[in-house]
Amino acid sequence: MVGDVPVGGLAPISVQSMTTTKTADVDGTLAQLYALRGAGADIVRVTCNDVDAAQGLAEIVPRSPVPIIADIHYQYRLALAALEAGVAGLRLNPGNIRKEAHIKAVAKAAADAGVSIRVGVNAGSLDKDLLEEYGAAVPEALVRSAEHEIAYLEDVGFHDIKISVKHSTVPLMVESYRLLAERVEYPLHLGVTEAGPPPGGLIKSVAGIATLLLEGIGDTIRFSLTADPVEEAKAGRQLLEYLGFRERSGLDLIACPSCGRAEVDVIKVAEEAARALEAERLPIQVAIMGCIVNGPGEAREADIGIAAGRGKGHLFIKGRVVRVVPEEAMVDALVEEARRLVAEGVEARLAAADAAAEDLAHEERVELIGLQGDANRAAERRAAVADVASGEAE
Repeated sequence: MVGDVPVGGLAPISVQSMTTTKTADVDGTLAQLYALRGAGADIVRVTCNDVDAAQGLAEIVPRSPVPIIADIHYQYRLALAALEAGVAGLRLNPGNIRKEAHIKAVAKAAADAGVSIRVGVNAGSLDKDLLEEYGAAVPEALVRSAEHEIAYLEDVGFHDIKISVKHSTVPLMVESYRLLAERVEYPLHLGVTEAGPPPGGLIKSVAGIATLLLEGIGDTIRFSLTADPVEEAKAGRQLLEYLGFRERSGLDLIACPSCGRAEVDVIKVAEEAARALEAERLPIQVAIMGCIVNGPGEAREADIGIAAGRGKGHLFIKGRVVRVVPEEAMVDALVEEARRLVAEGVEARLAAADAAAEDLAHEERVELIGLQGDANRAAERRAAVADVASGEAE
C-alpha cells in the first residue's frame, strides 16, 4: 500500500509522476499535486533533498490529494525526516545510499510507520562496484543492485517493497525488467529513465512500458518526460486506458489518416474536435472520419463519430447515422450529441435519431461512389470471393 493506493497483486495498475517544484514551496507544490491528480496520477513522488524540503513535506502531506513518496538521495537522515513528515512511501536509490546500517535504519523506521519503500535502481547512478564488475549498466548489473538492496531490507523483516530497474535504452530496460520478474515476487514500478522531451520521450516510454505490461509485467508506471509532469500523468493514464488496464476516464479520439477520398481537412477537424471534447471531459470514444463511403462502418465500434461528405457531416452512434448536419456545424453538433450520449445513454440517443438520416446518408454514399468510384472495389471483390466459394472460378 502507498497510502490508500494498493500496488501489485490484483490491484489496478497505478500511474505515478513527480513534482518539479521546490518542495520548500508548499503552495506551489500543492498546486502541482492537484494538477497531477486531475490529469490521472494516483501517486506522486516529491523530492526530499534538504531540511527545508523535509519541513515542506510536513505541510504538504496532510493537504495532498494523492499519496506522497519522498525521493531520497545520499542522506539517509532525510528519509527519517520524511517519515516523520508523514509520507506514504520512500524511494531509495541503491547507487547513492551505500551504508548497510543506514539502509537498515530507514527500513526499521519505515516498518514502524507502516510505509512502503521503492528500491529504485537507475542505470545512470549504478553502484560503482557493479559498473566495474560488469563494465556497463547491463540488465544483470541492475538486477544485482536491486537484489543486494532487497537483502538489506529483508534482513530486518521489511517486505513492503516495490522495485524499479530503469534504463534510458528501451531494449535494455525491457530486458532488465524481464530478468527481475523472473527472480522476485515484489511489485514492479516500470519506467524508461531520462526518456527526454515529447515526442521522442513518449515513444520510448510507450515502447518500453507497453511491451512489459502486455507481457504481464508491471504494477505501477511513470513516464519520465522532459516536460510538464502533468503531461506524464496524462500519458500514463491514456496508455493504461488504451491497453485496457484501466476504465476510460476521458476522451479517446480515433481518426482516419486521410486520403484522396476525404471531403474535408481531416487533420483540422480532428484537432478542433479534440480541443472541444477534451474540455468536456467525456469518457467516450469518438471517431473523426474523412469520407462517408466507409467512415461509419469502419468506426462502428466508436461510441460516436462524424463522417464528412460533400459539404455535410454524417453524425453516427455505434455505426448508425442519426443526423446529417452542415459541414461547418460538424464539430459543434458532435460535441452537443456527445454530451447527450453521456447523459442519456446509447439506446435513448438512437431512439431520438432523425428517421431520414440513414436514407439520406445511403443516397449520398451511392452518389459519391458513382462520382469517385469504389476505391476498395467492394462489388468486384465480393463477386470474386463468391466465385471461388461456389467453385466457378477458373
